[in-house]
Amino acid sequence: MNFAASVIRVEYEADIVPRDAIMARIEAMGYTTRQAVSAGRRGPEGIERRTLLTIVSVVLLALGGIAGVVGSAPQVDIVLYALAIGTGGYYLVKGAYYSLLTRSLDMNVLMTIAVLGAAYIGEWAEGATVVVLFAIGNALEGQAMERTRNSIRGLMSLAPSTALVRRDDVEQRLDIGRIRVGDVMIVRPGERLSMDGRVCDGASSVNQAPITGESTSVAKEVGDEVFAGSINEEGALEVCVTRLAEDNTLARIIHLVEEAQSQKAPAQRFIDRFSRYYTPGVIAIAVAIATVPPLFFGAPFAVWFYRALVMLVISCPCALVISTPVSIVSAIGNASRNGVLVKGGAYLEQIAGVTAIAFDKTGTLTAGVPEVTDVIAAEGFTEEDVLANAAAVERRSEHPLAEAVMRAAESRGVRVPGEASSFRAIVGRGALATVADDELVVGSVKMFEKMSLDLRPMMDRVDGLRTEGKTVVVVGSRREVIGLIALADAPRPESTRSIERLKAAGVRRVLMLTGDNDRTAAAVAARLGIDDYVAELMPQDKVNAIKQLRADGTRVAMVGDGINDAPALAAASVGIAMGAGGSDTALETADIALIASDLSKVPYVVHLSRRALRTVKQNVTVALAIKAVFMIVTALGLTSLWLAVLADTGTSLLVTANGMRLLRTRAR
Repeated sequence: MNFAASVIRVEYEADIVPRDAIMARIEAMGYTTRQAVSAGRRGPEGIERRTLLTIVSVVLLALGGIAGVVGSAPQVDIVLYALAIGTGGYYLVKGAYYSLLTRSLDMNVLMTIAVLGAAYIGEWAEGATVVVLFAIGNALEGQAMERTRNSIRGLMSLAPSTALVRRDDVEQRLDIGRIRVGDVMIVRPGERLSMDGRVCDGASSVNQAPITGESTSVAKEVGDEVFAGSINEEGALEVCVTRLAEDNTLARIIHLVEEAQSQKAPAQRFIDRFSRYYTPGVIAIAVAIATVPPLFFGAPFAVWFYRALVMLVISCPCALVISTPVSIVSAIGNASRNGVLVKGGAYLEQIAGVTAIAFDKTGTLTAGVPEVTDVIAAEGFTEEDVLANAAAVERRSEHPLAEAVMRAAESRGVRVPGEASSFRAIVGRGALATVADDELVVGSVKMFEKMSLDLRPMMDRVDGLRTEGKTVVVVGSRREVIGLIALADAPRPESTRSIERLKAAGVRRVLMLTGDNDRTAAAVAARLGIDDYVAELMPQDKVNAIKQLRADGTRVAMVGDGINDAPALAAASVGIAMGAGGSDTALETADIALIASDLSKVPYVVHLSRRALRTVKQNVTVALAIKAVFMIVTALGLTSLWLAVLADTGTSLLVTANGMRLLRTRAR
């Protein structure tokens, strides 16, 4: 049962138990089902009927009070109070009945005993007041919880239910359930995308904030991926559908959020276990209060029986039980709206307690795309000569460094020499190609040293560039060196600020785990303000590094791309995957997934989790403190049933409102 998402999952043998029988049983227990609503059977039965009965009970209570004051016919006020108890307490008694059937003692049982006891000793006004206040409190509480559920329903409403599709050269508007992979979806400016896909024609700016939490729109052109629920802001797009409606990114996010909100955090599980023993203990204390003073000390039974009823009411565990889940659900809902998937309350608690965070470098701290940073020409050549000759060779290569060289040549308007022939790539060293009867070479320093070319005049520059963490490529021919090209995987713009915020939040150690060489790692770590780094690691080495950190009791989070870092993510106390939008591996592997590759969401989720944990502690403390004070006051005979209900309901509303403040926590 997932109360936060209003979902129950039932496994059953279809040939033994009919589905309709299960639905009928659920509805008999007082719950409204979507099946019943769509069939039109439960119009007045759900929230509307509950609200109607509450209003009627309030009116009857008021009439009973007026009848008592004006001195109407005998017993009229009692009849009105009894009717108020019957209407306002319908769901209360129904809940108590089903609780007893399952051999559990919950607040419904405690309140029913208290109301029946009040009627037994003739305190009809008190009993009616208890029922009415309890019904009003439940109604307000239900509305509050409905707001937390809307964090999921808001996601559900993001994607339109239809889309304009071109199929067999005919444009038609189809329900998303009828759209197939490969269909072409036409999205006009200002429209939301209904399905995941890739842009197959057109260019535009797309607002992905509802899905990824990105604050700025993203330029999209042919070949780029787009998500259902995003908003097309400018040009018209034609999108080739890549996923069915039930498999798209938005659907998977909704599913994960629902699952996350149904998983109990350790604090919530503790409260549940505590309540299991707390409620029977309270009933035992109430019985002792009602019987011991009259039996052993000659005290009046009615007085102490009344105090026992007050004790039952004030000791209802409602506020205590709701104090944790409302906070956890609100925090997870807030995170999902900001492009962060926290896959359960347990992970929300764990990230709050981390003292060290390890980052992968490539694709996490950096963009994962190398760019040309320096072009240095040898004597007798120009920078254009260096780029032109390098591009002539690299235009045949698919290596990321080759693509970076081609981008640099294009951006600088360099004219590339004629078509290359006899292209040959040497793994780990470089590439060769013949251009205009001259064999050109683009490769590492070691490759040129093996060709017996003199690099000494340029080695100082090579060493300097390597110290800065850059990869150096030499450009030349069999006869001479033409120049150097330095490339680097540039850090993300938000990396430095995010690390500063993590340290300010109290994370004691920030380190980087990378497969790059030591010089590159040292340069990136120094530039970003990282405390420590470990370089030249294979994936299994990253796992060992995480295990070594955890061995001394450190709570460590690992932030990686969710694919090649999957083993390290699993080994950490909390695994955080970058760029989970569209990535099944990232969503499945990590405990927390950042839909967009935005490092600023790491300090945000740390801040959110710590605030959630503080809120849980506040709620539990307030609930226990108020109950303790009222129990003492009750033992002294200084309170009444209706005040006890007011205190209990007020506490429940207070902790609910406090937990819901987490819905307003913003990513900074």
